[in-house]
Amino acid sequence: MDVRIETSRLVLRPWREEDIEQLTLGLNDLKLAKWLAFVPHPYSTSHAKDWVRRCQEISDTSTKPAAYEFAVELGAEGRVIGGVSLNKIDWNAGTGGGGIWIADRYKGHGYGREAFEAKIRFAFREIRLTKLVNGYFDGNENSWAMQRKLGFRRIGEVPGLCMADGRQTIEHVTTLLRSDWEGRED
Repeated sequence: MDVRIETSRLVLRPWREEDIEQLTLGLNDLKLAKWLAFVPHPYSTSHAKDWVRRCQEISDTSTKPAAYEFAVELGAEGRVIGGVSLNKIDWNAGTGGGGIWIADRYKGHGYGREAFEAKIRFAFREIRLTKLVNGYFDGNENSWAMQRKLGFRRIGEVPGLCMADGRQTIEHVTTLLRSDWEGRED
């Protein structure tokens, strides 16, 4: 199931083998990886190959996959600059989760928000989920600021573990309801 989402500057699309080099370069950065729960450091080509293979298997499973894993491609350059996930989908409950990362050299241009917003729109309008559950590690105020601007609310805290540096931390759990999202859009 090849889903492709286009925004004014970005293309969200399935991961491909030719993305492995950019995936490895983007995630082999401890400044980035320390905010992501399941990304080891150092991040190797082998990790990237496994990730792309896993994403291809997920997308081939059914018409209602448990996840959509998107490469974030900068349309003007045709270069992968990050990734965004819509995962842990519970089709019966109408819920899903997922996160985002943007490579360091592309931060500060609004690409993360643009990609995350496109994922939210897809989740609520295209596949009709009713609730998204997200989160961020303690100290990642940029993530919280973006989520807050998009309408997410903090609902709790849970213990977290960062795979990249092994530290125990707190994950702030956030949610966004489709009704709140629709209420804020034009």
